[in-house]
Amino acid sequence: MEKWGLQGELILNCNCTVFCPCVISLGQHRPTEGFCQTWAGISIKKGFYDNVDLSGLCAGLLIDIPSYMTRGGWSLGIYIDSKASDKAFEALEKILKGKAKGTSGLVDILTANYLGAQRADMTYEKKGESIIFQIPKIIDGEVVPIAGKEDGKPVIIKNSSYWVSEDIIVGKAKKGKVRAFGRLWDFKGRSAEICELNWSGPEIP
Repeated sequence: MEKWGLQGELILNCNCTVFCPCVISLGQHRPTEGFCQTWAGISIKKGFYDNVDLSGLCAGLLIDIPSYMTRGGWSLGIYIDSKASDKAFEALEKILKGKAKGTSGLVDILTANYLGAQRADMTYEKKGESIIFQIPKIIDGEVVPIAGKEDGKPVIIKNSSYWVSEDIIVGKAKKGKVRAFGRLWDFKGRSAEICELNWSGPEIP
């Protein structure tokens, strides 16, 4: 299989009250609402799939999980930057579906209902402490870190075995509206995560 790598940043906002237990329990603990509904925004600073350059692109995810994360049954929808070439679109879809194995391979194992991938205009930007991810008429998201005791530095979970990233900045959503793939969600004030993106494959982690 082709080698690939993504480096950048990922933000995630779900329906859990702050903070999502899946990060610590690795999906063994029940989500705070009994089920998980999630959107994520991805900013790729450097990326490749074989000889296809993925640098500078963004992507969005919608994940709907009926129960415990590790029990599967996920519904997954993907949005890919309209700036992506056809080859980049195909490569990113394969990576984000988990079909390229490696870091995101778990997604393929747990997904039961693939909703498809669509092109869309999107922006991922930072304004002060806020990170804003927007897909017009689809996702309107803004997350901020939760300040810790030391000089306003954020609360960070370090050295976890969470597949997304080992170090997670604990956050909450200032905005979290989603209208996508037949879902209508609003997770303002709910749990958020901010983390470094450092995924690769096809090795199984």
